[in-house]
Amino acid sequence: MARPRRTGLVRGRLGRATASLAVATALAATLAACTSDPLAEQYRAGDNKGYIAADGFTTVEIAPGDRGEGVEFAGTTEAGDQVASEDFAGRVLVVNFWYAGCGPCRAEAPQLEKAFASFDGQDVAFLGVNTSDSAAAAAAFADTYDVTYPSLITVDDRSVKLAFAERTPINATPTTLVLDPQGRVAARIIGQLPEASILETIVRDLLAETS
Repeated sequence: MARPRRTGLVRGRLGRATASLAVATALAATLAACTSDPLAEQYRAGDNKGYIAADGFTTVEIAPGDRGEGVEFAGTTEAGDQVASEDFAGRVLVVNFWYAGCGPCRAEAPQLEKAFASFDGQDVAFLGVNTSDSAAAAAAFADTYDVTYPSLITVDDRSVKLAFAERTPINATPTTLVLDPQGRVAARIIGQLPEASILETIVRDLLAETS
């Protein structure tokens, strides 16, 4: 019997990345060996905070003055629930674009769930956007990889992806966007998220903006 699934919801123009940080050559070994958060530390370190690139993923942070307008969207989750951007007003929203046959999407699922769980009870929501699967296939993926936040099903309705594409490019899968409490794109992770710590750091910084 499938375990109950939480329905934590998620909130959200890409500005230009201001600069890049150096990438450690042995990133994978470092991650395996360290119990600290090396990627989070790399994200915070140096004089060019805002951009980090490593092993097939890129993270860009957008300054408040460069975020443009909020994203307005509406859709239906794999459970048949109606979800719209206004449901996340006042919350930080993490939006992950994925599909079940995507290897990096499968690999990053535990990291996304870990980040989601770390903000339990806070003004943070997570929402997937499944770009090509049926509701049943998306639900099966969630059960297999223990994903407890909902996903919008867009195989027959491209309006959700188009709504986000009006504000920021969605050129790769997976892509993870972080929206500030005004629904504006505040950060973009292109490619597989290797560690929850990177996403957690971005979300905490956004929460601090409004504290």
